[in-house]
Amino acid sequence: MTDLLIVGGGIMGLWAAVMAERAGLQTVLVERHGIGAGASGGILGALMPYMPDRWDIKKQFQFEALVSLEHEIKSLEARTGQASGYRRSGRLMPLPKPHLRKIALRHEQDALANWNQGEERFFWHVLDNPPAEGWPPAAGWPQAEAMAAGVVFDTLAARVDPRRLLSMLREVLRQARNVRIEEGQDLVGLDAEAGGAHFGDGGTMSFGACILAAGVQSFPFLDAMEVRGPAGISSGTAVKGQAALLKAEIDPGWPVIFMDGLYIVPHDNGHVAVGSTSENAFEDPLSTDGQLDDLLSRARAIAPVLADAPVVERWAGLRPKAIGRDPMVGRHPDHERIFTLTGGFKISFGLAHRLAESVINEIGGKTDASLPSSFHCSAHIPMLRSS
Repeated sequence: MTDLLIVGGGIMGLWAAVMAERAGLQTVLVERHGIGAGASGGILGALMPYMPDRWDIKKQFQFEALVSLEHEIKSLEARTGQASGYRRSGRLMPLPKPHLRKIALRHEQDALANWNQGEERFFWHVLDNPPAEGWPPAAGWPQAEAMAAGVVFDTLAARVDPRRLLSMLREVLRQARNVRIEEGQDLVGLDAEAGGAHFGDGGTMSFGACILAAGVQSFPFLDAMEVRGPAGISSGTAVKGQAALLKAEIDPGWPVIFMDGLYIVPHDNGHVAVGSTSENAFEDPLSTDGQLDDLLSRARAIAPVLADAPVVERWAGLRPKAIGRDPMVGRHPDHERIFTLTGGFKISFGLAHRLAESVINEIGGKTDASLPSSFHCSAHIPMLRSS
């Protein structure tokens, strides 16, 4: 028997366990393979804010999460003595067309209004040239037209090393008295009403509450509970992503470059991550192919300093996208013991700590008024039933 069973050892599950430790819940986290074996064990680590215009509760929630994440990470780094590779390095977005500069100038004013809350201030600068010389080069290179209308530099964006962050969170939990991690424990069935979990080795566990935080593997368990749902419709889908890690001796403080779906993310230890694809149809979820080669070619063109940088790792994995597209968070509307914490797709690392906190609060009987209504599990399930 445990107060809380967490299924999944990725970024969502680990943050849920950290928040459960703070709440004093007796917690068991089970992971069918190893910590970070799924999409959370990737290499990109870009923490990107939404555009600062058309402000709403969703953008407010993400803004507060991105700001608070820095304080959370610094606290846990001090506690464990480990580094997570976090840095608020900012983001560069080249502007190839004059009309994009006009839009960016409007966003500059939007950021002044919406990104400056409390003591910390963040900006959306529209510049003629990048703030870091040579990243990317402003002139004298074949792809200079990519910045014909200048460049945006925002100071809210950040980056983190996904694997180092997972390692740090695991160390926090290793030190916790009320949390136990069991790797290689494959959940094969849930009795949602009685609060029972059944595992592949024949073992069972009773729980007061269960958080499904296993990424794309959460969806089959949710689908099995949805007896009223139409056949063939799932609570979520898997979107394949490919990325690569390059070895390059560049300044790790340089900002992330983002352009037309391409991310170039400088990390510590002489590494630069390039990604990522978003593939709804694929044959092999863990293979890399020409789509990644195309991303690498684009990255080397935009940042010629990477032209001869060797690839040290090619990575592919499946990211969870819930049926409602937003994260799926909180109590299942029909099963009071079951909670969801999945579906973050590309934004999980920036929001996971706040989403996990919200779920743990809900288990404790507290309502999180800041959580957007479209994030609630109870908002996703009706979509499944009406599909």
